[in-house]
Amino acid sequence: MLTLADVYEALAQMRVDDAARVSIPHVTIDSRQARAGSLFVALQGEKRDGHDFIPDALARGAAVILAEARGGRGLGPNVHVIDCINRGVAGLQPSPPSLPCVFLVESSLRALQQLAAFYRRKFACQVIGVTGSVGKSSTKELIAAVLRQRFVTLKSEGNFNNEIGLPLTLLQLDASHERAVLEMAMYALGEIRTLCEIAQPRLGVVTNVGPVHLERLGTIERIAQAKAELVEALPPDGYAILNGDDARVAAMREKTRARVFYYGLSPTCDVWANDIESFGLEGIAFTLHWGDEQVRARIPLLGRHSVHTALAAASVGLIEGLGWDEILRGLRDESAQLRLIAVPAENGATILDDTYNASPASSLAALNLLAELDGRKIAVLGDMLELGSEELRGHQIVGGRAAQVVDVLIAVGARGRWIGEAARAAGLAAEQVFFVDDNARAIELLRQVSRAGDFILVKGSRGMQMEQIVNALARAEMS
Repeated sequence: MLTLADVYEALAQMRVDDAARVSIPHVTIDSRQARAGSLFVALQGEKRDGHDFIPDALARGAAVILAEARGGRGLGPNVHVIDCINRGVAGLQPSPPSLPCVFLVESSLRALQQLAAFYRRKFACQVIGVTGSVGKSSTKELIAAVLRQRFVTLKSEGNFNNEIGLPLTLLQLDASHERAVLEMAMYALGEIRTLCEIAQPRLGVVTNVGPVHLERLGTIERIAQAKAELVEALPPDGYAILNGDDARVAAMREKTRARVFYYGLSPTCDVWANDIESFGLEGIAFTLHWGDEQVRARIPLLGRHSVHTALAAASVGLIEGLGWDEILRGLRDESAQLRLIAVPAENGATILDDTYNASPASSLAALNLLAELDGRKIAVLGDMLELGSEELRGHQIVGGRAAQVVDVLIAVGARGRWIGEAARAAGLAAEQVFFVDDNARAIELLRQVSRAGDFILVKGSRGMQMEQIVNALARAEMS
């Protein structure tokens, strides 16, 4: 467990042995989550400044605060201040150290990262980093499910995959953890490199490269460059686990010192799969191959695209020395099904809730799953954001596929209109396509056009908040 001595050493470069007796059970950036003994990190957000909430964190029991200089004013006489900016202590260092205390730093974010990097190096725990344009969260979940069959495994939760979330995850490490599976997201070049400097991964998994965040990075080549920062950071005795079916990912072998391990659907990959069967909402089956070994797997993941997720997790399991029985047990772990879930609707239809986020690739995968189901098919598709120069084309590609799959299409939002227009151009009748401006109107339409036995796919970018549609239509006991 993190101790006050760790904070002193990481941020003030001071050894304060008595501080080792002070455990810090919890680290948070939200003062409302502070509790007795917590460390509260005051961060400057887009809308709010965490420094304004230091008094609230202290009132809730926080024992340690990380703050920038402006956060050291007006704290009162009972709060001990450690000045890390000037590498000294305000006043004589008591023994044992006084609590509560505030560590003043130049940047709260950099201090959080510095503390996490210092703390991570105290443990022999092996880190597996996961990145990619699509599917990295599902891949992270399934890798963790496989590794849990043998190792005590920590994994990043929810969206703890960035310059704030990853350090917070690492600060949960303790001596029992043998593996840590960390999702690594990025919005700009250099961000994954920074995450790797903090986490020190030995294994790195890259799922794919697509036009997600193209608006920020400009070109698909720059996205590939950003994702490759993970494999560039791996040590020579590590493994770069690459999707061999994605040419941009496969080419990353030239950028790593680590050993390369390919997964995919081609027999040229180290681990590959064939004989794929989809059972709709009952999961998928396929044959796994590794060298001369092969094994038949049936797992609860939805859609043929999930085979790549399973292959990535199996690759990590094999590299880590797990047997097929352990790997298959992990692949069957239903708790690892993270994204698209089936939700009963109030009228007897089934909602396919895939509202976490959307890109052209993930939308096509969801439509492919919808195509495999027996029943009337409705798709509610909203704006896909941050596609940059691929914005129009990406929506049109999704619309073209929707025309081949759905009986009814509801296009939500300004960019969603491109999906509907492309579906009509591809042959979907005008009376089968509806255009709406917002989720409220989509809910009204669905209540009019859907019926028992229908399958309703709901998908759009996070900013569209399309979970509102699912929540409005879900059966009462599911809400």
